[in-house]
Formats: sequence, structure tokens, C-alpha cells
Amino acid sequence: MHRIPHTFVIALVLLAGILVGAAAVRAAPAAETSGATPRVVQPQLASGEFQLPIAQLLANATAVSAGDGHTCALTPAGGVKCWGLNDAGQLGDGTQIDRWTPVDVTGLITGVQSIAAGGNHTCALTTEGIVRCWGMNNAGQLGDGTNISRPTAADVAGLTGAKAVAAGWRHTCAVTAEDGVKCWGWNDAGQLGDGTNADRWTPVDVTGLASGIQAVAAGLHHTCALTITGGLKCWGANAAGQLGDSTTTDSSTPVDVTGLASGIQSVVAGAQHTCALTSDGGARCWGDNYFGQLGDGTTESRSAPVDVTGLANGIQAMAAGGPTTCALTTDGGVKCWGHNNFGQLGDNTTDDRWTPVDVTGLAGGIQAIAAGGPTTCALTTDGVSNAGAELSGPIREQHN
Repeated sequence: MHRIPHTFVIALVLLAGILVGAAAVRAAPAAETSGATPRVVQPQLASGEFQLPIAQLLANATAVSAGDGHTCALTPAGGVKCWGLNDAGQLGDGTQIDRWTPVDVTGLITGVQSIAAGGNHTCALTTEGIVRCWGMNNAGQLGDGTNISRPTAADVAGLTGAKAVAAGWRHTCAVTAEDGVKCWGWNDAGQLGDGTNADRWTPVDVTGLASGIQAVAAGLHHTCALTITGGLKCWGANAAGQLGDSTTTDSSTPVDVTGLASGIQSVVAGAQHTCALTSDGGARCWGDNYFGQLGDGTTESRSAPVDVTGLANGIQAMAAGGPTTCALTTDGGVKCWGHNNFGQLGDNTTDDRWTPVDVTGLAGGIQAIAAGGPTTCALTTDGVSNAGAELSGPIREQHN
């Protein structure tokens, strides 16, 4: 992967998306790993002038999504802007030029309702139910019937009326008009759920999930779906127990998550772990726990859900990226746990945390969160920066 000078990293929000475990995060000089208060550092131009902070350029963003080295935001007009690494065209601006500040995705100035950033690709769901993807396509993750990478958005073949989209490392999934699930892209561990390990360049049905699904989440090599009855099913890689079925056996078709047949309101997938938000506002996680990303006070991986310490209630949303997990509280604050080598937990340290810690300066006023590998982002409700944050607008970028 193309690497940029680390002095520019903070401004670019190098997110490791849904994947990159410890092996994929970038090393940082010691001088840049101290402190983790949310901030934006403005890179200096050759002329000696400074670019505007990303927060200021996205003062009214309505959503944000993190990929591996790139980030995208949804504008109030329903447009998409992206920034960061662009070696595979994942910013969608028709080039392969890395961008320090947000650029418009070609052809998507309006009409988008949600976005999903994967490893080195990005997808958008339009208000008409069309899924459009761009960026890396080596495994067919763009779903356009080819394996040719695209620097501009291409329609996913044969998919109309979609209700949701999720992007993993090199695979993508969508909830269909019939409330079923279709997936495409890389399938080495069965993460497409079609009963095979064959890569697919166009969407295929997930076995047994033709209907009854309301949401989907994609990780490194696994995928999970939330049923309309509040239950969870997962498929794909399971070496760390990330499918949650009390085994460590991969499955190319959906399996039930132990003890979660009902009572779940959302699901998120990290690199090799998964978390669910219960109807009581509690957090439960399972899978890889090497860095404490399950939040249960240990580093023992779990093949079935465990409670996150101290978060039995009071949570409204969750985010998982790499081996890091975060939760948005009902008070509008943010708590994070797991890997912290880049300060992505935001607690002014670079110490891994096995239980949730408060993100400094984000005790309230947050409406959404997104977690990448070494970075976490938050979207504020009022555009006012909290104490310790060098921001003037609602996008806050957490990176060291």
C-alpha cells in the first residue's frame, strides 16, 4: 500500500476501516503517539499557507464512515465527500491522488442516503435504492461484474431497491428490497455466505437469508446480519470466535449467535470481533480479544457473547474498527476500549484498555461515531468543539 509521510497522517484520518488488525496498523514515531485529545492538525503547504481543517470543511456533515486510510462523509444535500489515501481510487474523484481535505465523489453530489467505507473501496446507497461503489476491485468487491478498480462510482450489477449496505475488507453486502441479504467480492473464508469459497464479482444470495433481515455488518473475513425479530446470524471466518456460535469453525453459511436469538437492535463488526447493542441499551461482544477489544476486562478471546464491563445499559450506538471498539452513550458521550497504539481510544494515552474509558472532551454533544483501525471519528450535534479539541466544526478526528 502507498504510504504518506507521517507528518500528514493526522489531517488525513488514516482509518483502518473494518479490518486491519494489529499487523496492518502503521508505525508512528514516539513523538506523535503522546496525547489523544480529538484534534485536526493542518498540514503546511509548500507556500507556507495552511489548509482549512476537515471539520471546518464539513461543518454540516450528517454521517461519516471510515476505511483503511480513507474517510468519507455524507453532506446535508445527500452528496459524498472523501479524503485520505487514493491509490485505488477509493475517494471516487476520478483520480488516484491522495487528498488532504475532502473532495466530491464524482456523480454523487446529491441523492445518497448512506455510505460505507471498506478496506480500499467505498460504497454509497442512493435514495432510489441503487448501490454504487468505487475503488479497489481485485476481488470483485465493487460488484460491477469485473475485477477492474474504479476511481469513480459504478453501479452494482442487478441490485435495485436496496435498503442498506456494508463494506468489509474486500467484500460488500446489502440488504435487499425483500429484506434479504446479497454479498459480493472476496470469499476465502465463506464471508459471502453462499455456501462456497469462490469470489463473486456480482451479488449472490446469502443462503437462507432471502427475507427477514433489517441490517448487515461486514468485518475482515466475516459478516453478520440482524433479523427483523432482533436476532443475529453470522458467517465466514471464525478462528477467533467472531461468529459467536460457541465454536471456532468457519462457516460459509449463516449460523445463529449463541444467546442472541432476539433482543438486539444493532450489530457492528471489527477485524475479527463483533459487537451487538441490546434492546436494553447494553453492549455485548465476542471474537478476538488480544487487545481487550471485547471490553470484558480480559484478553481472552470469546466464541460466544460476553457483556462489556460497565455498559449494561445507557448505550445508543456502537462502532468497531480493527481491534478497537467504541460506544455512543445516551448522554451523547463516547467510550472506547481495545487497541490504543495510536491513541485511537482518545483517553490521552496510548495504553490498551480492556474495559471502556471516556474519550477526552467528548462527554456530550455527539450524534454518531465511526471506528477505523488507528482512528476514531465522531459527529457532533451542534458543531461546537469540546474542551481540548482543536476543532471548529462537527467532524472530530481521533488519531495519533
